[in-house]
Amino acid sequence: MKLGTLKTQSWGDGELVVVSKDNSKFVRVPQVAKSLREAIETWPTSKEKLQNIYVNLNKGEVKEAEEVNEALFHSPLPRSFQWADGSAFLHHVKLVRMARNAEMPQSLYETPLMYQGGSDNFLAPTEDIPQIDFSHGTDFEGEVGVITDFVPMGSTPEEAQEKIILFVIINDVSLRGLIPNELAAGFGFFHGKPSTAFAPFVVTADELGGAWKDGRIHLPLDVEYNGQFFGKANAGEMHFSFGQLISHAATTRHLMPGTLIGSGTVSNEDPEKGSSCLAEKRMLEKINEGTIKTPFMKVGDTIKMEMKDSKGRNIFGTIFQKVSQYRK
Repeated sequence: MKLGTLKTQSWGDGELVVVSKDNSKFVRVPQVAKSLREAIETWPTSKEKLQNIYVNLNKGEVKEAEEVNEALFHSPLPRSFQWADGSAFLHHVKLVRMARNAEMPQSLYETPLMYQGGSDNFLAPTEDIPQIDFSHGTDFEGEVGVITDFVPMGSTPEEAQEKIILFVIINDVSLRGLIPNELAAGFGFFHGKPSTAFAPFVVTADELGGAWKDGRIHLPLDVEYNGQFFGKANAGEMHFSFGQLISHAATTRHLMPGTLIGSGTVSNEDPEKGSSCLAEKRMLEKINEGTIKTPFMKVGDTIKMEMKDSKGRNIFGTIFQKVSQYRK
């Protein structure tokens, strides 16, 4: 099943729609739930109703179906009560810590890193990335993520994984120039992690087929920067599974329905796979060539992210964002 959220005039949760498998049609479903947040909070009953609509939509049997224009879509959850981002790709962790002249302690192989991000205002998948000061070092980060049902405190990784209800892909924007000082102060991230964007569609596990196994999505994340190939790292190479990440987040608290958990930047050790963020490319340049050549993002730069299945079908729709100068 594939779901999305249309933009609305308010600051609220948007309007829930069911989207066809080929991303060409959608249908509004106010009779089931007004928003994805509402559908998630009533998932035991809403899931079956939405699935039935999805089946009929794909058969061409829904008269109210409309043409998809991804520019009309917000991130599936325009806001959430909880957004927690892990760092499950250790190759990325190694490179970023090298950039900060920080060692890689053994504990990072055993316990996931995780930060709690701002979840009151997510960017739409085609919305500009607004930046106020370009000395902050604007970067993109391509990730995969999950949305959970209620997860009780103290859930094991196996129990936690059963609570996954939907899957997403993510552009987790980072301000690399601010992060080191925030971490050095002993508190953070905060300013270094502005609003995040998600691809327009969320899907259930059956849409991923055999690519969803071992608590990981075994598919490449395609990243284009300024219209050029930048990366195709496989998301299946997570050191920690999503079950482990969710369990870690639930160590001392319940996770409410609609909690978003990110994987951290998708990263592979194979250099032919490219990268999913500028920080990695810059660090590799320093290691291999002795100097950093790639600047951080500037006004007009674009970033595109997609994930396709084994048949080349675009699963989540497209993140396509341009960097702009923010003015009050």
